[in-house]
Amino acid sequence: MNSTVLHPPVALAEHSRFVQRVRRRYAAELALLPAGRPDRALIDALIGALLATGRPLPSALRVARHLVLERLAVLDVEQRCPMADVTAAMTHLAEITLDRALTDARAELDALHGAPLDEAGHEIAFWVVGMGKLGARELNVSSDIDLIYVYDDDGHTHGPRPITAHEYFALLAKRLYALIGDVTDDGQVFRVDLALRPNGKSGPPAVSLAMLEEYFLVQGREWERFAWLKSRVVAPLSAASDPRTRGLRDLVSPFVYRRYLDYGVFEGLRQLHGKIRSEAKARCAGRPERANDVKLARGGIREIEFIVQLMQVVRGGQFPEIRTRSTVKALQHLAARGLMKLATAEQLQAAYVLLRQVEHRIQFLDDQQTHCLPQEDADLRWIAASLGLVCDRNSCQLLERLDEVREFVAAEFDSLLHGAPQAAAASGPCTGCGCPPPALDSEDFLAKLPEALARSVRSLAENPRVKLLRDESRQRLAKLIARAAKHMAAGECSEDAALRFVDWLEPLLRRESYLALLLERPQVQQRLLSLLGVARWPMRYLMRHPGVIDELADARLLHGRFEPAAYLAELQARHAGWTRSGETDDEEALLDTLRRAHHAEIFRTLVRDVEGELSVEQVADDLSLLADATLQCTLDWVWPRIKNRHRDAPRFAVIAYGKLGGKELGYGSDLDVVFVFDDEDERASEVYGAYVRRLVTWLTLRTSAGELFDIDTALRPNGNSGLLVTSMDSFAAYQTGRGSNTAWTWEHQAITRARFCAGCPELAERFEAVRREVLTAERDLPALRAEVQSMRDKVHQAKAPKPGRFDLKYSDGGMMDAEFALQTLVLAHARQHPELLANAGNIALLERCEAVGLLPPGVGHAAADAYRELRRAQHRARLDEQSTAFDAEAAARFEPQREAIRALWRAVFIG
Repeated sequence: MNSTVLHPPVALAEHSRFVQRVRRRYAAELALLPAGRPDRALIDALIGALLATGRPLPSALRVARHLVLERLAVLDVEQRCPMADVTAAMTHLAEITLDRALTDARAELDALHGAPLDEAGHEIAFWVVGMGKLGARELNVSSDIDLIYVYDDDGHTHGPRPITAHEYFALLAKRLYALIGDVTDDGQVFRVDLALRPNGKSGPPAVSLAMLEEYFLVQGREWERFAWLKSRVVAPLSAASDPRTRGLRDLVSPFVYRRYLDYGVFEGLRQLHGKIRSEAKARCAGRPERANDVKLARGGIREIEFIVQLMQVVRGGQFPEIRTRSTVKALQHLAARGLMKLATAEQLQAAYVLLRQVEHRIQFLDDQQTHCLPQEDADLRWIAASLGLVCDRNSCQLLERLDEVREFVAAEFDSLLHGAPQAAAASGPCTGCGCPPPALDSEDFLAKLPEALARSVRSLAENPRVKLLRDESRQRLAKLIARAAKHMAAGECSEDAALRFVDWLEPLLRRESYLALLLERPQVQQRLLSLLGVARWPMRYLMRHPGVIDELADARLLHGRFEPAAYLAELQARHAGWTRSGETDDEEALLDTLRRAHHAEIFRTLVRDVEGELSVEQVADDLSLLADATLQCTLDWVWPRIKNRHRDAPRFAVIAYGKLGGKELGYGSDLDVVFVFDDEDERASEVYGAYVRRLVTWLTLRTSAGELFDIDTALRPNGNSGLLVTSMDSFAAYQTGRGSNTAWTWEHQAITRARFCAGCPELAERFEAVRREVLTAERDLPALRAEVQSMRDKVHQAKAPKPGRFDLKYSDGGMMDAEFALQTLVLAHARQHPELLANAGNIALLERCEAVGLLPPGVGHAAADAYRELRRAQHRARLDEQSTAFDAEAAARFEPQREAIRALWRAVFIG
């Protein structure tokens, strides 16, 4: 076999015609650039050295560029340095040359007109905003640079020839172009493109912040959001430490990232991509060599960027951890967040790196801004060899590899952007597919729907808000309803599900992006219809929190369980994302982040529940663990915001009672909690008082993202008349009867199922010690029985259902009787039977009571089984928004359970 097939020839930078020209013309200057990768400091020193030789600034900037590119060609081709190093060096070159040019241009204009000042007499800030690959720090070696010039405020200059700030910055833009973009004997530094500025080529060369804000609000288009995603102030370099730069960032972020899942951008990007592909085809007409464009052709660099940017724009408003300008980093963040399969992200990253490397080799050949593979065989062999591949007359590994990579990219792109509409068309109205036209109030459309569904849709169509919708949105509604009717006809969803779906759509009329989500992702609508057919409560939850429907697209949804560590790590990553984006000070953003994360996890549990993946006990466990984790995260995020805090971490704990304490939390349950601290600092009471007030606000406030919890603190010492937060010493004294102020028996009943759920771990041990001391205290059994029975009678009087009805919890033989009987056993006998001290749940403790001989054989197990069955019935009823009180006929099926719990009551209280 020919050895060249096994071992590609070595590729040298000198094959590049550009490198040859630089080495001939600037042989003397090459030594001015020290060895190694050119970073910002080396490039700045190089320009300084060139100026020192007597070259004017325009020449020094241009020669510096040639020398840097020659060095990068050697590093890239001969030494195989990482692609990221090449793009970083090019980015540094652009930043340094722009900074030097800006300094020179401003000095020249200031001498003529004076510096521009605002009304307060402060110098007006001016920013060179880099877009595209410059903004992302991914500049290629022969790239143009997309710039937008923005200034902070209006004003005037006060020099020899005064002009307005707007005129000053327009002149500055022209001077910058001359210094950077003009072609001289030494070439140019960068081709400068200002077409991305507001109003494009017809807009002013420089815009004020106020003008930019108005443009974003009134005229900003979807494709511009993708462009501004990568925006970054690149000059002056001092802008990074200038607080005024925050004003620009605060303007751009909400334009790019919306605070809701933004599936409406799919169509905008689809149109933009269609336009780009049409232009690419036009360029290739009669020029087949242009079809091998590694950037713009099918499966090229642009499609990878579109995949990434689309997912960022859709979700970046809620998930700041995926916000980054870098394509490679974004792929990593998307995979880490679970928004993209890890294998897909890794393949796209590898494809992106390869395509960018090929792009660089193409551009090194002649320093031309082209992305098409060369036609000369020698050039093609050189590019292949530089990548460790072989290209000869028999085969070309480079082309084979590129075909493979681009096919994968194109498939991923089409799946994301074009697959959904095709699927939508297949299951909804479309031209020529036999489905009704998307006219919501059309009698022809309504006539083809099932009668009950047609009545519901006719009512929806008469809604004033529907009549005010754009035609596009009305068409979306009709397509979604037609798709629901098709599922119903196929037996894939019930009539109830379809009707609930129409009811659910009405509140969404103000949030059209969710309609777009369903249209883009038919499989989400199908699972949604299935979910709505099971019970009513999911519909109510989805009406309050429509954004959670996106969870239905997650393949991990069904078979997982809630994982507190992963949940907290994800929230911390989101907090770090807000920090990177400069929005950590936005308390509303953090409040919404907590709520959306909590709602999403509840919804995941709900779906697993109604689809039969979880038992009632598992649902309660997961909801309780979710509440614990959410409380812990809230504690962590609120403490740094307490201005008078006196330590880095609070010595503070949340004690859970009731359903949360017993890990029996249900959907929408209140949290019964008590707040305690263990801190001897003289300011402790004041600090922790402020902390708890802030915590309660964070936990209970209703924001645009909805609510989090209802908090009940009535179980704290002295109830509603007591302090909102109590020292651990005071809590212990109150519970154990030391002093005149002591807990009631019903409070000791409550502490049987209390537990530490969040806060300082050291306090968990202290609380558990207090709890065990309470439970093992000596008690007068007859007196205990009498007090518990008295409390039971009071509750029965307050909660008793109408005569002849059976309430699962409060009636004779109901769940509360089992709970009170068990609490009595624990309080009376935990001293002799430590097995009862653990907060193991009612079912397990009833069985333990029988095992240690406190109950007759079979009574404990029967009561445990009965309690489990009543909990299931209660859970099902609440899930379908049905009463938990049954008439005599329906209650008859619960008679065995009631008798088992009556037997338990008799065993405990009668003997």
